[in-house]
Amino acid sequence: MKNQKKYLELLNTAAAGKVKLNVRQIEALLSPPDEKCEQKLFEAALELKRELFGNLVNLRGLIEFSNICKCDCLYCGIRKSNRKVTRYTMSETEILHSAELASQFGYGAVVLQSGERDDVQFTGQVTALIKKINAVPNPPAITLSCGEQSLKTYRRWVKAGAKRYLLRIESSTPELFNAIHPEFTTLAKRKAALRRIRRAGFQTGTGVMIGLPGQTLKHLARDIKFFRDIDVDMIGMGPFLPQQDTPMGNADNSPETIQRRFKWALRMIAVTRLVLRDVNIASTTALQALDPENGREKGLLAGANVIMPNVGEVAYRKDYQLYNGKPALDENGKNIRSALLKSLRKIGEEPRWDSSGDPIHFVKRTAK
Repeated sequence: MKNQKKYLELLNTAAAGKVKLNVRQIEALLSPPDEKCEQKLFEAALELKRELFGNLVNLRGLIEFSNICKCDCLYCGIRKSNRKVTRYTMSETEILHSAELASQFGYGAVVLQSGERDDVQFTGQVTALIKKINAVPNPPAITLSCGEQSLKTYRRWVKAGAKRYLLRIESSTPELFNAIHPEFTTLAKRKAALRRIRRAGFQTGTGVMIGLPGQTLKHLARDIKFFRDIDVDMIGMGPFLPQQDTPMGNADNSPETIQRRFKWALRMIAVTRLVLRDVNIASTTALQALDPENGREKGLLAGANVIMPNVGEVAYRKDYQLYNGKPALDENGKNIRSALLKSLRKIGEEPRWDSSGDPIHFVKRTAK
């Protein structure tokens, strides 16, 4: 009972938003002593989310336009060394069709996501795509997730008309980062790229994997502090899911471990909402992979305010499996949209139609 009282006092302090929590306090919030306190955490995060954004959820049409990648991250299904995946790049016509479909569906934004490349052909292709998407009727706002690039490239993409950029860091702890990335990718390079993204003028997003081997709640608390320290605008994070054709494919995936990852992921959403408050937070597809019926919905009820339904060509989905069990591999965009609307309304949320859904945090930050 004493632990419960102490936890609820800390939760009330966090919800009020008047005190800057330290890592120890953030870790404590991530560690509710019982299910009642955990539920109170989710309720506090949802209350803050609805206070800031109402019961509206921002929708981003996801287009996974290429799985060609120069990186060899040990957990990723499209890593360079995976010979079992068929490589592809969607045609310009297919990408523009997907963007137009997103607009017709009322999604106010699209996410162009790919493997990491920085060659001239690729960066030029992305520049051209941004310009052509912005020329379609009622163009959706463009988010990019295309890896580490030069400041010059980031600025070129902003000038072409892209608004947001997501570069996940996966872990802000050097030991964990090094354990899952080959030597050519470093934490310092990742952080420097995030600084370039912000300097270029993008709404800046990052995120981490939750439940990595050896990861603790203290590591995750430090990740949240990292988000706050770099003054990020958007967060995209989800549970670690092993991919069978990678070096980490044999990681523990027992029911107990899966349940822990899922719980930790929901707590991370809730505590990140309370600590960062007015940022956009996605309820990711990885949550749906662990709980197909209610995963994304539980993320929203824990304080997330963004969902990214896939609008890309169905034919390519099977070759963009970053992890095992990715949902909706054979569902077209129309069916995904229909199911999404039902699931949102079931939990008292509504889609924010035809809106770019800019983070309140970014609006405030750039107004200063």
